[in-house]
Amino acid sequence: MSSLPFPVRVAAGLVVTAVEEARDLPRTVVGLPITAVSRVLQLGMRAQQVVTELAIKGDTALDGMRPIEEAPSWARFDDDLPDDLPEALPSGYDSYGVDDISPRQSDLEATPARTNGHARALGVVGEAGETSSVTPDALPGYETMTIAQLRGKLRALSVEQVAELLEWETAHADRPPFVTMLSNRIATLSQQD
Repeated sequence: MSSLPFPVRVAAGLVVTAVEEARDLPRTVVGLPITAVSRVLQLGMRAQQVVTELAIKGDTALDGMRPIEEAPSWARFDDDLPDDLPEALPSGYDSYGVDDISPRQSDLEATPARTNGHARALGVVGEAGETSSVTPDALPGYETMTIAQLRGKLRALSVEQVAELLEWETAHADRPPFVTMLSNRIATLSQQD
């Protein structure tokens, strides 16, 4: 064992390490830029983590000072509806065009109201008014059908049945796309005969 003092031994170790590093320098210089960039990115990410942790602690501290808003003014929930609304629509009303769920008799006799391109049905089955039936006999459920549903059913109907639908449509809802489709189908069936 060496009897040299500790600081001399440490200095000799530093010189040997420096010589070894100098020999390895050509090999380590190639990876030096990547190592430096990696270290910088690690430090940046750690700084972001620290800042985010501080923001979270700040939010927690400030939450106690802010007044709590019960519900935003724009939010509407099912629980907020008035209690006097009926659970379901009266029979005969389609879900597309009802703008008043408790119609007066004068409303039923007026021109059909239109909402989103759909017309409100003018009567409820069994109710005194302009019509004795909400649906035409030629195609039950017609008044609630979409244009695509009607298109699928028209091929199975005769000229007389389509004419009955057209008559019902013009007397009740008078929806232009339905009137056009029914008129065109009558013309097509008439040409085939």
